[in-house]
Amino acid sequence: MLHGYLPAILAGLRTTLLIAGLSLLTATALGFVGAAAKLGPSAALRRVAGVYTTIIRGVPELVLMLIVFYGGQAAVNGVGAALGLDYIDVNPFVAGVLTLGFIFGAYLTETFRGAILAVPPGQAEAGRALGLRPMQVRRMVVAPQMIRHALPGYTNTWLVMVKATALVSVIGLDDMVNRAGLAASATREPFTFYAALAVIYLGITSVSLLLLAGIARRYPAPA
Repeated sequence: MLHGYLPAILAGLRTTLLIAGLSLLTATALGFVGAAAKLGPSAALRRVAGVYTTIIRGVPELVLMLIVFYGGQAAVNGVGAALGLDYIDVNPFVAGVLTLGFIFGAYLTETFRGAILAVPPGQAEAGRALGLRPMQVRRMVVAPQMIRHALPGYTNTWLVMVKATALVSVIGLDDMVNRAGLAASATREPFTFYAALAVIYLGITSVSLLLLAGIARRYPAPA
């Protein structure tokens, strides 16, 4: 099947899924930090978070990836040169994960901010009235309701991120898209291999939707 290139493409699929998973973790952490900054008392942090989400959501992912990869490498080597270090070659895998996480962290910032605001303030007040500490209120009262509101946006971000992993091939990462491109060049059958990629990505998103729908059923909307 696929002229014997299927095992190589599936090996690239493991890289693609690993990038997507680690990028999602990075984006989730940045999303919570960004949401906390936007909802916090510090005007300076609110402005920084606002600039972050505005710029990231307004620039194409491919352009951002190239800027972060090449600009980040230049910045790292600039610091390294000042410290007397030799040239540092940024790992494409690390660069891809951090770039995707940085990009989609902006989207999750807005997702989490909206989800937190969707929880009625009276819920937290009721928790405090029952004698719960602030951390317990956030963990036991606000978080379960926030998750319910955040899941649709979180699901959409994950699906878009999975597809955006195709962009990491432009910075030299040996992922599924890169391997399919090499196979297409060798066999001169680009349609066959890129159609196979489309089927694989469709399979990933379909399975993801099923899994996330199962999670959503654990947090039903109130009657």
